Amino acid sequence: MTRIGFAYNQKPETTAAPVALVSAPSAESPGDEEPPSSAAANASDIYAEWDSAETIDAVAAALAPLGDVIRLEADESFPERLRAERPDIVFNIAEGLYGANREAHVPAICEFFDIPYSGSDPFTLSLCLQKGRTKDVLRANNVPTAPFCVIDSISDLESELSQLGRSSRLSSLLSPLSSTSSSLSSLPSPLFIKPVQEGSSKGITEKNFIRTRDELVAQTRFLLETYAQPVIVETFLPGVEFTCGVLGNGATARVLPLVGMNFGALPSGALPIYGFEAKWVWDTKDEPLDIFECPARVDSDLQRAIENVVLRAYRVLGCRDWARVDVRLDAAGVPNIVEVNPLPGILPDPRDNSCLPKAARAAGLGYAKLIQTCLTHAAERQGVPLRRRTRIPTRWAAIA
Repeated sequence: MTRIGFAYNQKPETTAAPVALVSAPSAESPGDEEPPSSAAANASDIYAEWDSAETIDAVAAALAPLGDVIRLEADESFPERLRAERPDIVFNIAEGLYGANREAHVPAICEFFDIPYSGSDPFTLSLCLQKGRTKDVLRANNVPTAPFCVIDSISDLESELSQLGRSSRLSSLLSPLSSTSSSLSSLPSPLFIKPVQEGSSKGITEKNFIRTRDELVAQTRFLLETYAQPVIVETFLPGVEFTCGVLGNGATARVLPLVGMNFGALPSGALPIYGFEAKWVWDTKDEPLDIFECPARVDSDLQRAIENVVLRAYRVLGCRDWARVDVRLDAAGVPNIVEVNPLPGILPDPRDNSCLPKAARAAGLGYAKLIQTCLTHAAERQGVPLRRRTRIPTRWAAIA
């Protein structure tokens, strides 16, 4: 029987209130409210990317028909346990905790011990986590993405702002240029900002939609100080947003049915942004947001355009086995890549708004089949045989 190592990070049962909901100081009273320190951030939403016990149990159950599952929590003991167990292949959903390469830790350790694993390699995982570097690669390969620049520090922000003049309205200062621009002074407005290397919408709230110089200063300073990392500044794309699941490798990779964002489901007055509030606050099991439409109702030309740009991004970034790619239309209706996540969220409960499982179900793949398909692609890539048993031996069989 194939021995399948299962690498994951389990979310603590209780965590503090998410720091992403703490407001930045207002432009009118910048001294009234100090942003929390990065230590405060570490006490709150740092575990947002980790998985619940429910998800971990569901994945283990889905893997069970393909082999003997060995749970390997990706904590300090992971390298020793991996070396001792030496599974035939590792199914990886571990997001890591510290550092710019945290999502690459498990695959890198697997490579060190020459153990096959699922998903993208360490380079792609680190590249896709760093939004600025991701966009550099997309831009170099003529894959559409919004104009952007990266602010590394407060002094960097001040230097950029010195080029803008004295007006408080960004729209009077920022002229539309090509997406090859990398200076704040050349970005078309309005803008949207976010931490450069976070996932699960950490640090992404409505405060990040920027219309004025004062808003830019206040929120950029807040994010720099709170998340202790650079901030990416992008031209806000005004069109419809989609999230797109991809399964497979190379020429045979395929895009699952498109998931369209129904921003009309957000609370009255909310901006058309799928951020931290929409993902973790307004959407609950008792009152779920009806924010996703899958398959999205788009014409065949737009569907082909979205699928084309998604697969181009998937391939040039080196994604393997599966990923989730976020796309938004610009003012001309052209699909632009917003973000590529080679470690996609996979909540098992159909009542949860989890895009990849939702897209898989629309394609006729139940949750267990989605997990098994990813592992099968990885195993075929590396010549690892899988053996199938006949049943999923847990309560998760109901959503297989």
